[in-house]
Amino acid sequence: MNIKELIRTIPDYPKPGIMFRDITTLLSDPEGFKYVIKILADRYSKYDFDFIAGIEARGFIVGAPLAATLTKGFIPVRKTGKLPGQTVSQSYELEYATDKIEIHADAFPKGSRILLVDDLIATGGTAIATTQLIERCGGEIVECCFVIDLPDLGGAKKLEAMGRCVFSLVGFEGD
Repeated sequence: MNIKELIRTIPDYPKPGIMFRDITTLLSDPEGFKYVIKILADRYSKYDFDFIAGIEARGFIVGAPLAATLTKGFIPVRKTGKLPGQTVSQSYELEYATDKIEIHADAFPKGSRILLVDDLIATGGTAIATTQLIERCGGEIVECCFVIDLPDLGGAKKLEAMGRCVFSLVGFEGD
């Protein structure tokens, strides 16, 4: 199955010049979505890790069923103010502003091995901040997994330069 064909491109979203890679068309295809989870489950069934951390919001959609399939715990990585209870946060730079992500302070025990999952890696800001947050809380990133890589934006290369292993199912050249 060619999942790349199930991902639509929306030109000029969220601003002119951006080619937005939209996985909602992949998610609405039951066989395509099932195939993505199966391919990732086959890959990660061979890895030794304890939790999957999914980045808000599309990382939840891929990460939660993957965690259930692999019988792993799931850690939601959220934007500020969305989690109840005590949280730990990490600020990061966007192309146009700064933002902050959070996890629960008790999301995982120190020394836990964690697979990071999101739908897409572009410039890498959110993924880098998430790896820093997890490591600051005592976790170890096993790999950073994405459905889509936009290699021209350099996020995967930045993660690799930090010593992180990166895996993507498909790549889209250009923005």
